[in-house]
Amino acid sequence: MNIMDFNVKKLAADAGTFLSRAVQFTEEKLGQAEKTELDAHLENLLSKAECTKIWTEKIMKQTEVLLQPNPNARIEEFVYEKLDRKAPSRVNNPELLGQYMIDAGTEFGPGTAYGNALIKCGETQKRIGTADRELIQTSALNFLTPLRNFIEGDYKTIAKERKLLQNKRLDLDAAKTRLKKAKTAEAKSSQLNSARPEGDNMVNFFYMLNFLHVKWLKSEQEVRITQSEFDRQAEITRLLLEGISSTHAHHLRCLNDFVEAQMTYYAQCYQYMLDLQKQLGSFPSSYLCNNNHNAGTPVPSALPNVIGSSAMASTSGLVISSPNISDLKESSGSRKARVLYDYDAANSTELSLLADEVITVFSIIGMDSDWLMGERGNQKGKVPITYLELLN
Repeated sequence: MNIMDFNVKKLAADAGTFLSRAVQFTEEKLGQAEKTELDAHLENLLSKAECTKIWTEKIMKQTEVLLQPNPNARIEEFVYEKLDRKAPSRVNNPELLGQYMIDAGTEFGPGTAYGNALIKCGETQKRIGTADRELIQTSALNFLTPLRNFIEGDYKTIAKERKLLQNKRLDLDAAKTRLKKAKTAEAKSSQLNSARPEGDNMVNFFYMLNFLHVKWLKSEQEVRITQSEFDRQAEITRLLLEGISSTHAHHLRCLNDFVEAQMTYYAQCYQYMLDLQKQLGSFPSSYLCNNNHNAGTPVPSALPNVIGSSAMASTSGLVISSPNISDLKESSGSRKARVLYDYDAANSTELSLLADEVITVFSIIGMDSDWLMGERGNQKGKVPITYLELLN
């Protein structure tokens, strides 16, 4: 029974405190009550903490999007994380593309130029997928986890203490308001003292005067207590907020780790593609066509009797050089050529081609070095030299 009485009393006291804070907050918003302002240093620290929280959340969320563009996969990982379970391993996009290429190359035949190239490309894509997986794991551990720990740990503690400081300030200002009202009431009663009431009225008057004085003393004591609690909470909040500078220094180290992980990833990808380019460059008659016909054509062949030799890789493209082409362009005659790949004409000046058909080709003065004139029956048009193999 005593415990129940205690709980009821505590509940009533808490309700009274909450109501007092609500009244004080409302009156402040309406401009009907004074508000204790925090010192400038503490205000700056609070602003810095809030700014850090906002930008940390934005950076963290966008980094997650960068590392995992699939929103469904991100939701799945979030659920598993909240359930404290390990998310199942899934094949990423480069690995899936690589597997498709390997399967296609195997079906086309590893002995064919196209099949062999597909297998090589697929193996490289799977290596890139592995590097991508390592980037995600390293970035999550060294960059995302510290940012998330700040949001879900340190900043939650700061927000809790900040809310407590706000409540202590409201208690202090409410106490100050009550003290001000008590002083005003006592001043008015002192003015009435000059009237000198007689008899029972005088007894009642002095009783009221004594009551107001006691209330005023109690209000003064309440202000001293709430002021002390407010100052103590302000100091606790200040100490926590001053740790934001250490948080920035820690996040800077994490950012360096993230940059290093990205640098390692892109360096690996560059090396994989460089090796792949060298492997493809060693395949005879195996370069695939770039479908952008207006921008030029790729180099498919490295054999002596194929138009176009092995490409020299550079950032500007591939350079073609072949004695057969030089002879044909210098002469005014024509040659037979076998078509290596299907080609769809981009406009009426070009000639569509079918793989393995034989056409007649010849050069015209002033024509672009990457093209020859092709003739098939009554049809004529420009054809890309990288699609042709000159016949003896």
